[in-house]
Amino acid sequence: MHRDIKTGNYVNRDLSWVEFNRRVLQEAQDSTTPLLERLRFLGIVASNLDEFMSVRVAETKEKIKAGFTQKDFTGYTPSGLYRRLIKRTGAMVAEQYKTYRELIRLLAKKGVVLQEYNELNGTQQRAMDQYFHDIIFPVLTPMAVDQSRPFPLVHNKSVYLAVMLQKEEEQEDDPFFAIVQVPSNLPRVVPVPLRANSKKKTFILIEDLIKHHTHTLFSGYIPLAVQEFRLTRNADLFINEEEAEDLLEAIEKELRRRRRGAPVRLEVCKDFRSDALLELQEEFEIQDPVYEIDGPLDLSFLAGFVESIEGFSHLKYSPVQPVYPPEFLPRESHFELLRKRDVLVHHPYESFEPVTDFVLEASEDPRVMAIKMTLYRVNGDSRLIPALAHAAESGKQVTVVVELKARFDEERNIAWARKLEKAGCHVVYGLVGLKTHAKIILVVRREQNGLRRYVHVGTGNYNESTAKVYTDVGLFTSNPIIGEDASELFNEITGYSGPKAMQAFRVAPDGMKDELFSLIRRETEHALKGKRARIIAKINSLSHQDMIDELYVASQAGVQIDLIVRGVCCLRPGVEGLSENIRVISIVDRFLEHSRLFYFENSGNPDVYISSADWMTRNLKRRIELMCPVFDPSLKKMLVDILNLSLNDNVKARELMPSGNYVFVENEKPPLRSQTEAMGIIPWKPAEWSMST
Repeated sequence: MHRDIKTGNYVNRDLSWVEFNRRVLQEAQDSTTPLLERLRFLGIVASNLDEFMSVRVAETKEKIKAGFTQKDFTGYTPSGLYRRLIKRTGAMVAEQYKTYRELIRLLAKKGVVLQEYNELNGTQQRAMDQYFHDIIFPVLTPMAVDQSRPFPLVHNKSVYLAVMLQKEEEQEDDPFFAIVQVPSNLPRVVPVPLRANSKKKTFILIEDLIKHHTHTLFSGYIPLAVQEFRLTRNADLFINEEEAEDLLEAIEKELRRRRRGAPVRLEVCKDFRSDALLELQEEFEIQDPVYEIDGPLDLSFLAGFVESIEGFSHLKYSPVQPVYPPEFLPRESHFELLRKRDVLVHHPYESFEPVTDFVLEASEDPRVMAIKMTLYRVNGDSRLIPALAHAAESGKQVTVVVELKARFDEERNIAWARKLEKAGCHVVYGLVGLKTHAKIILVVRREQNGLRRYVHVGTGNYNESTAKVYTDVGLFTSNPIIGEDASELFNEITGYSGPKAMQAFRVAPDGMKDELFSLIRRETEHALKGKRARIIAKINSLSHQDMIDELYVASQAGVQIDLIVRGVCCLRPGVEGLSENIRVISIVDRFLEHSRLFYFENSGNPDVYISSADWMTRNLKRRIELMCPVFDPSLKKMLVDILNLSLNDNVKARELMPSGNYVFVENEKPPLRSQTEAMGIIPWKPAEWSMST
């Protein structure tokens, strides 16, 4: 369905993403944010931009290379979009490094100093010389480039040194060229011994140490210039699943190919030698974008740097201790509790431990017959993997759907898959052509009255690490309708069972989109009849054109629509005659807003859902996603409270303007920062907010 709506009424997805990363940058620039947290945000900006370049910008370059000239639904051709993206990201990078220099200056005033080798005193230099000799030098490999030694493989997003050399006795010849990779398996930031009578903590970047000692790598040559560069490659995977006999092997092969992906971006340090730059551009066949960086390449190291600094907790956020949900206290059996009632858990304010405990208890319980679970992104030291392995070794039927194509987690997931298979788990890689993004655990238990199903459905990954910094919700239930749907879903993923009409779940790509459209249209009909009509959706991204069109039609009918969209939003709110009843806000704060929550007023009898899916084409058409209703009235109210808290944020919320720009929400209400408020009122039972707030 594409009604006659002008392309100017949509915001381009990639340009919207640039605006999102700018909001993250604003957090690094916010003087009210603790100083070390500002550095962390700056590292996130760099990581975000790396992924954007290696996937989205890479895809646009591929379209240009293929001669693709058709406009997208927002009115951009690939070449026109590419020019705009390079201009905007270039401006962002300049602002990013201006912010970096300011933060490093402020940090030095607080007693944490990042220095260059020549700024150290003699004692410190000798200590760093010893560190280089003992730790760094044995790892380095100088790689000359000449007729007999072709240009070596330059790894994606690694920092290298370009070295221009001259023979000691032949100083008039053209300089020789070599490269040295800065080791990624050594700390990027090296602590320096304290100066006498000083309390300041001093650090030095590893590349600065290598640059100063480059002469030790090329005996008989004089280094004329030693300068940093970094290459970003196309990191998307291209897999024909229908022709791949073994998906795991196909992905491993594709991961190796990724190392040689087409160059997308070249970064060089300030005042990079023109002859060295020409050498790199010819080798990589890249003319743009070439970013000249006034500062260290790859600021993503800042996140780890912040973690490594001890004794400066006053420059960080106050620690948060997630509350163990009171329903599970004292820590009684999940099964005993869930036979009585459903439980909703709100992370990171409430602990992720009940999820882990659920699987651990199931793995130990002799009455448990089967455990089925989806895994998309799992932390490296996850307790879930050993629990599943133990359950299989104990004779339980354990089925794990491992998504091998979870971007940038492919290698880790391959390792988990092999470990689980070795323990006797049934490991499934999902359906051909679809990523399994649904978050669900099903436990089948033998009880007095027969078999009972226990289910956990979440909005976020089963990852204990990210659960401490992402906002997500999870529903525990033994509701038989949800249990039956959970069994049907796993049968569809693991076997030849075709899509079936489910009682409670709506699953993409087969039924979720149509159900969402039906719910939106129901609100539209209610509005036209003068009944109460409202839609609230909390999602990470909104880019599906048909979904946007449906929301536009609902707005024109008078439906009040509030969208809490953290990242990309292609909808233009507040356009007269089109979307004046739609409000869009984005909250960027300490925790990554990640939960997907949907509210439909339904003339006073609201339907409330939790979901794994954003409203993007990939989620609704190319992924297995799950949308689950919440039936318990008290839990519905909890979700409404969470939504209202976000909608009333006037500290960290930015509102999307019809122009496509975001501005901080300003009103006469007392300041309300939703994440801080949430920390103050957890546990949420009973909640203190209502729809009337």
